[in-house]
Amino acid sequence: MKYLLFAWLTPLGLFWGWFFLSLNDINFGTMFFSRQLHDLLFQIYGNILGLDPATIPWLVAKACILDTLILMAIWAFRRRKDIKAWIDARRGQSDASNAIARIIPVADQASLEG
Repeated sequence: MKYLLFAWLTPLGLFWGWFFLSLNDINFGTMFFSRQLHDLLFQIYGNILGLDPATIPWLVAKACILDTLILMAIWAFRRRKDIKAWIDARRGQSDASNAIARIIPVADQASLEG
């Protein structure tokens, strides 16, 4: 699972790192991070896809969100026993506090608090 998460996170980090550096023209003296290459690349993608180049980053962001949700669902499915135990433990804590509230009358609770 950790290899899958690494294989998912690495391309996302590289793409979004490049995207925001080139969008803001923080190029460190290289053409790779320049705004000109950024605009040219999205113009080419826009022409290939027949879309406005300004819409492409939002489509990529939506795809990243969908991929993230799918990976979270896979992770949750693999850890479902641990998650169920955690939920049961949380419910047990709230049940214990409710049991205390039922045992101690409301008037006694006010005297204990104040």
